[in-house]
Parts: sequence; structure tokens; C-alpha cells
Amino acid sequence: MPSFSNKRRVQHRASEMFDLVADVERYPEFVPLCQSLKVRQRAPRPDGTEVIVADMTVSFKLVKETFTSEVTLDRPNLNILVRYLKGPFSNLENRWTFEDKGEDACDVGFHIAYEFKSRMLAMLMGSMFDTAFARFSAAFEKRADQVYGKKQDQPSS
Repeated sequence: MPSFSNKRRVQHRASEMFDLVADVERYPEFVPLCQSLKVRQRAPRPDGTEVIVADMTVSFKLVKETFTSEVTLDRPNLNILVRYLKGPFSNLENRWTFEDKGEDACDVGFHIAYEFKSRMLAMLMGSMFDTAFARFSAAFEKRADQVYGKKQDQPSS
């Protein structure tokens, strides 16, 4: 099953990055390939988590697909888990983690593994998805700079 994992240090707090990723309704404004996103259901839980069921439509050239996911926003532990419900995939696993690293920096972890139901769709969308996932982290970091302001760059280690 194809997968992509990335961990990036960004110059924003973990809570800010969590909020940015949790704001799924804004994805069409900046997430690569995301044409639209509609939240079907939003349910807060007593443990401080919130569950969202959403339809995301991705589009690339002449290919347009919609899939439904259940997104668990775990604010107390600063992680987000996405569980695939229906659509063009036979499997889709996605998770985000956010870990503070100093006053104005955090590590953002992103992992996704996916498999299309159709071999033809896998051939059409597969390499394009790989490229898009590689750009996801940068898209969220750029969005954070727009929303929260660009922080002073720290020297690279």
C-alpha cells in the first residue's frame, strides 16, 4: 500500500497547527487537490475529543473523486486521526501529530497510507497523490504563516 510520512519543524505552536489542521472547512482554500469539503456531522465527546464526518472532493485534470472520512480531533493529546468510510479507496489511513518544541515552534507529523479500489484510478491518480502529499506539509505551514503571522526563522539544526 503506498504511503507517505513526514515530520516538519514549523515556527508556530502545536496548538496553532492543530487548530489549523482541524479547521477542515477551509481546506479548499489551500490544500493541494482539494476542490471542496462538506462537513456532514460534528459531535463533541465528553473526553474532550470531537468527531467530524466529512466529504472531501479531490480533483486533478479530468479526474474528480469524493470520499467520506471520520476525523477524530483529539485536542487534549494534540493529534488527529482520519478513518476512511467510503469512496474510491479500498483503504485510507491518515494521522497528524503536533509536539511543541520551544516557545514558538513545534514538530508536525503527517502520515498517510492509501490504496485505490480501481487499478485504473491508481494509475491515473497515484503518482499525482504522492506529489500532492509531499506538498501538504508545506501548504499547511504556508497557511499558518498567513493566519498567525510569519515567525522569525530559527537557525536550522
